[in-house]
Amino acid sequence: MIKHIVMFKLKEADGRTEYENALEAKKRFDNVIDNVSELKKGEVVINSKEAPESNYTISLLCDFETIADLNAYQVHPAHLEFGRFIGTVKTGRACIDYEY
Repeated sequence: MIKHIVMFKLKEADGRTEYENALEAKKRFDNVIDNVSELKKGEVVINSKEAPESNYTISLLCDFETIADLNAYQVHPAHLEFGRFIGTVKTGRACIDYEY
């Protein structure tokens, strides 16, 4: 199995606060979870409002059976659509992929 963890630092954008953009990202990533069959498990977590502002805003926690499945996810239209949105509201990104 492959664990794919991505963290994004979001900003105020498109008339929404950082937190509102996190909620919008979560809603949009639910579409990815529902439509990408290679994604065996997906979850979006939002940083606590009481946590330091320097923390990343959201994290995507994803499980795939193989690297090939992860690669298929990367080019899936639902993921690309999510990527277009997140590109307009992010200021930073960190990612790790590992086998478990």
